Amino acid sequence: MKPFSSLLPAAVLAVAAGLPALAAAEKLTISCGAVGAELQLCREGVEAWSKQTGHSVEVVSTPNSATERLSFYQQILSAQSSDIDIIQIDVVWPGMLANHLLDLNEVLPTASTQGYFQAQLDNATVAGRLVTLPWFTDSGLLYYRKDLLEQYGKPVPQTWDELTATAKAIQQAERDAGNANMWGYVFQGRAYEGLTCNALEWIGSHPGGALIDPQGQIAVDSPATRQALSLAKSWVGDISPRGVLNYTEEEGRGVFQSGNAVFMRNWPYVWALAQSADSAVKDKVAIAPLPKGGPDGKHASTLGGWGLSISRYSAQPKLAGELVAYLTSAREQKHRALVSAYNPVIESLYQDPELLAAMPYYSDLHAILSDGVMRPASITGDRYPRVSNALFDRVHGVLAGETPVDQAVSELHGELKRIKRRSW
Repeated sequence: MKPFSSLLPAAVLAVAAGLPALAAAEKLTISCGAVGAELQLCREGVEAWSKQTGHSVEVVSTPNSATERLSFYQQILSAQSSDIDIIQIDVVWPGMLANHLLDLNEVLPTASTQGYFQAQLDNATVAGRLVTLPWFTDSGLLYYRKDLLEQYGKPVPQTWDELTATAKAIQQAERDAGNANMWGYVFQGRAYEGLTCNALEWIGSHPGGALIDPQGQIAVDSPATRQALSLAKSWVGDISPRGVLNYTEEEGRGVFQSGNAVFMRNWPYVWALAQSADSAVKDKVAIAPLPKGGPDGKHASTLGGWGLSISRYSAQPKLAGELVAYLTSAREQKHRALVSAYNPVIESLYQDPELLAAMPYYSDLHAILSDGVMRPASITGDRYPRVSNALFDRVHGVLAGETPVDQAVSELHGELKRIKRRSW
């Protein structure tokens, strides 16, 4: 594989290195992937558009790490470079990059955003400007062993308390039957963005629970937060291994897919892997919405995903808008879903017979995405990374038994006030 730097145009490298930019290339340039299927699907979509329109497009590969990719984009955009017209951005970046991105309402046909999940469009809009067009999405899901629930006569849990009780009962029964490695529930417990997603789900599932409300007010110091974190703390060492404190998505998947967990919180990509030929739980898995925080709570799943944005410094914004509209069209989103399970952001595709045949869980996923919880990235703007760090650090301290819940919540509230200052 060529080194990352060899895939970039000379002008882009010059800007990234702090050198004067060379003359802007005449062709349209898009950055829409790093490696593997993500990059290949982008190339295929771009080539189809180029063949259809006769326009030339160069695809620029980026670092695989989201953090490195963001840093690269920030360098290019801060230099007001016109070398990259279209960039692929994470759902938590609109607020951070908005000042450098074009309002897509200026270049896209109105029909381009029809039928999208409203939460996705709201997140993509900063100060009334649509700065990115959602392309594909993710959502936190509850994976469960349907064979074990059936064997022990247990229903799919609707609340976190029910999950806790069911996980404990089946875990003990399986251990008594000889599987000493069985655990009740695995999730993302390492101190990183994945724990932010889990914590927002726990808190948001309780009545009145929120980190920051839609008006931008800090709302974390609440009974909902205390109740959610107290229950999560009780899992570690009981229905969840102590090692969960270092789990990302893949560590949890490894435990579940090897047959050693009853329940797991993870993203949709796990479905195909759990059903693969070498999976110990093939045909034994089902998914459901994450549990509610009590009978009066709600299902709350953190949304992820990526969108396409146009640089304000593009020399060809209208042409770039045409390519964005093509790549995010229903036809392209369906193709990407069928080929590599990139979940669409257009609601009607979740009733598409061909997609439902390939991915039966889509009927459940539609409802989950409709009730999805967006991280407060658009509200907090370039301070979101500090907000997320404050949350996952305090929550990790609670899970590890290092910080009492009341103290952690109080400290988190104070830290968020300092980050906010007068306004976001």
